[in-house]
Amino acid sequence: MAQPIPAPAPTVAQFANPLPVICTQYCTPHTVDLAVVKKVMTISDGNFVVTDTKGTVIFYVKEKLLMSLHDHRVLFHADGNPIVTLREKIMSAHDRWNVYRGKSKEPNDLIFTVKRSSMIQMRAKLHVFLANNTNEEVCDFM
Repeated sequence: MAQPIPAPAPTVAQFANPLPVICTQYCTPHTVDLAVVKKVMTISDGNFVVTDTKGTVIFYVKEKLLMSLHDHRVLFHADGNPIVTLREKIMSAHDRWNVYRGKSKEPNDLIFTVKRSSMIQMRAKLHVFLANNTNEEVCDFM
């Protein structure tokens, strides 16, 4: 089986006019430090929480508790509203995840796909392809 050709690195021009991928509510003009904290599995609170430097919960993540062919997680705003569903693609050499609006897993609600830039990595390098970038020759974000 032939190895896939790696996507070329994005150019600076691609990032000159950034656009919100999810919602402007989650965009800031400055860097925001966040921490991901793994919690003991609970039904009500989720498996991970994302906090700011003051310890305020910004997001939380719930994993699907039942066994299924696709691993998936839902990212919620601290107020309980679902933001995106992250669904792992089976049989993917680069650990590919599809990200959908809210709690959807429907193809028309796909926002973007994310995958490792190569199969073997010391540090995670991810390539993000927006839903309309179906040929995936150049990633939209790194």
